[in-house]
Amino acid sequence: MSKATDLETLVVCGPNTAQHFDDASTLKILRNLDRDKVNLGSVSSGSFVLARAGLLDNCRCTIHWENIPVFKEIYPHLNVAFTLYEIDQRRFTCSGGTAAIDMMLKLIENQYGRTLAQQISQQFQHDRIRTEIDSQQMADRIDLAMSAPKLIDVINLMESNIENPLALPNIAERCHLSLRQIERLFHKYRSMTPSQYYLSIRLSHAKQLLLNTNRSVIDISIATGFETQSYFTACYRKFFGSSPRSHRTQVATERKG
Repeated sequence: MSKATDLETLVVCGPNTAQHFDDASTLKILRNLDRDKVNLGSVSSGSFVLARAGLLDNCRCTIHWENIPVFKEIYPHLNVAFTLYEIDQRRFTCSGGTAAIDMMLKLIENQYGRTLAQQISQQFQHDRIRTEIDSQQMADRIDLAMSAPKLIDVINLMESNIENPLALPNIAERCHLSLRQIERLFHKYRSMTPSQYYLSIRLSHAKQLLLNTNRSVIDISIATGFETQSYFTACYRKFFGSSPRSHRTQVATERKG
């Protein structure tokens, strides 16, 4: 990052590998800008850079939903939201994609008024400025929210209990459903059993940790609720087609190339 003067605002855009970013000179520049009261924000993976610089410690923040498991694992002390964007004093972060438009329009609205923000939104064929409280929605969740909201409750509960997986009867009780009802919902909308889906969530979480952190395989197996490393390895190989170590080595080689 080259030196810049008279800045009011700086937006950090990061690549998919931003979780590994650790350039001391750039991080120092960002901290100096913060001391100069510059507004600092990020788009998608840029949140990793601000977090590495210690600039998200006392504010709400967000990042793309795919990165949230790793982001929380690396920075467990941060207040990470599943929202499209967060604006907290001199910090602003977003989940990327079209959420960046919503965030910038909101910043414009805050400084120059809603009329100007709406006029700019219309120029971009943006039908409405989504708010900070709008949640990130994966495409496959939108239909479920309309057709099977009870299944959304079950999935959310599974995703909130990765390290210590809940027993299905416990999930059923918390969601006020019977085991039979849960099984029918998963069969109809996911074509698999509840246990298979829960396992897929845990393995997907494990994959994110494996490919984007330096944690050991045994630590990752524990963090995703597997009793033994051997069982974790067997499940991972069956699900992804290669062992955790082989997958990590393969991806690391591809990234270097």
